Amino acid sequence: MLPQPPEQRWQLPSPVARQAELGDLGLCEPLLAVLQRRGHSSRGAIEALLSPAPAPEPTEHFGDLKRAVRRLQKACKGGEAVAICGDYDADGMTSTALLVGVLQRLGAAPVAAIPSRQDDGYGLNRSMVERLAQQGIRLLVTVDNGVAAREALERAQELKLDVLLTDHHTLPAEPPPCLALLHPACTPEGSPYRGLAGVGLAYVLAQALALACKSHQGLAMALDLFCIGTIADMAPLEGVNRRWLMDGLPRLKSSPLPGLQALQQLAGIEEGPLDAGVVGFQIAPRINAVGRLGDPTLVVELLTTDSQERAQELARECEALNRQRRELCDAIEAEATALVEADGDQRSPFLLLAQSHWHHGVIGIVAARLVERFGLPVALLASEGNGQLRASVRAPRGFAVDAALQHCGHLLERHGGHPAAGGFTVRAERVAELQQALNQLASSWLEQRGPGVLVEPEALLQLEQIDRDLWQQLQRLEPFGSGHPAPVFWSSRCRVIQQRELRGGHLQLTLRQGSTDVRAIAWRWQGSWTLPEQVDVAYRLRLNRWQGEERLQLELVALRGSAGDGIRLQRRARTYWVSLEGEELVIRNAAGDELRGTASGSMNHPAADHPYLKTLMQDAAMALGLTA
Repeated sequence: MLPQPPEQRWQLPSPVARQAELGDLGLCEPLLAVLQRRGHSSRGAIEALLSPAPAPEPTEHFGDLKRAVRRLQKACKGGEAVAICGDYDADGMTSTALLVGVLQRLGAAPVAAIPSRQDDGYGLNRSMVERLAQQGIRLLVTVDNGVAAREALERAQELKLDVLLTDHHTLPAEPPPCLALLHPACTPEGSPYRGLAGVGLAYVLAQALALACKSHQGLAMALDLFCIGTIADMAPLEGVNRRWLMDGLPRLKSSPLPGLQALQQLAGIEEGPLDAGVVGFQIAPRINAVGRLGDPTLVVELLTTDSQERAQELARECEALNRQRRELCDAIEAEATALVEADGDQRSPFLLLAQSHWHHGVIGIVAARLVERFGLPVALLASEGNGQLRASVRAPRGFAVDAALQHCGHLLERHGGHPAAGGFTVRAERVAELQQALNQLASSWLEQRGPGVLVEPEALLQLEQIDRDLWQQLQRLEPFGSGHPAPVFWSSRCRVIQQRELRGGHLQLTLRQGSTDVRAIAWRWQGSWTLPEQVDVAYRLRLNRWQGEERLQLELVALRGSAGDGIRLQRRARTYWVSLEGEELVIRNAAGDELRGTASGSMNHPAADHPYLKTLMQDAAMALGLTA
């Protein structure tokens, strides 16, 4: 989404020093600058990113893994019914399908037990436990949930059900009662397993069980589903996540699972590799739509069926629900945006919006869109009945949702989540008090971060540098995702030589710099702002495939008018105005004092060697797009 210019706050990177030891890695200067700014400053760190180490022995990192495997081995040998209790998001559904598929192949009789988003709410609950016990099930395995379900777990103990918990949500202060717990926070400090999502924990358990059973059946499909769920849940792409994605993504296109093949066909993914971006933006939403609006067991069946005909039928149901999801999101977003904009300058620092008719299944998506649009934490609430409202929360980087909800826990009926996203249930009469508490937290955060949508380009590119060679080097940094996103580049003083509005509210531009023309696309362009003739653009690079042709294009993140008479540069508590007069850089402070120099760093000033002035001149050159 492209914010309107007045809402942007560009923060350009500081220059980095070239390191001779990195010169033979086969990466150009802008990409090396991106990696250095992300903390990969040594040759060893970059090589570890490009080729991560194999996963270490998991039993050395998960203390309860052997106990969990022994219990599942017993179930497999006896053909025992096992309930796989998952969540209704893509992570939970792929986790459930992964364990169902593996356990079926190893001799157990797994049953998918995923709560209804509309009827049951999130996670394992008491009624589910009682229902499964009545069906004769003695073993429950939770995936992507369970640690916060104390009432349900205590009821399972009373009914003498064994429970294996696999979850990555925030652990409560009191350990949950269970036979075994697999949780990233229970691994040693610095463990490469620390970033696992629910599907990653299911994959660890499936691998260990297959090894104990001396069988590799199901592990190929398990790796396929690990890739889908990990990307969909935006798990950090580091440690074993990165290693396993690099192993699994290249073979995902030709997955033997009929369900994945059917999804690819309906999504129109016929050309090019099935990379992390395609999974995240085309496969995962179709899976997620089912959990948001329909029966999540549909996805489990889709991802475990051996029938191509049944897979096609189920994939068409996913596609229909995904279309419905898009329509609902657009309608709710328009309504929520109107509510925010009606407040004008009196907008709250924490956007808490409630409408009884909003659909629980999609308010999380809309909340994320509003975060992108306004740069503020957002909670959207919909009626749950009985005088209660259920909410989905999303926030910009730096605002910890889970910590905020924990702080307000005394006002909530229940809550949970991650630093970037969460959910809660609240009684209607406590919403005003909750709004006040969240506003206080958001105000403190904004005082430190500053207002507006933060735009943080990572490296300067000239448009003439955007070619196949750069794209191939960029592919070496894949997969991209949480913790290692696709780089945001920026280009300065680009002429807008053509612009065209596309159906769906998108904007297509042709930009020219020197003799190079590049096409750019701004998805869901928000305003009717008249573009100046020259612009600075922040963007990600994308390879657009259309009717057999491939073309590199810019996917715009932000856009602003280029510096004419100058731009404002904020450093510490001081403001400077920077301009270019011929070949000379001119920096003026609030008192009107001038500092003159060149992009190379030379200055005509008595204190030219002062570290602050040298850094200021470098920052000014960066701000004008004169240096990377």
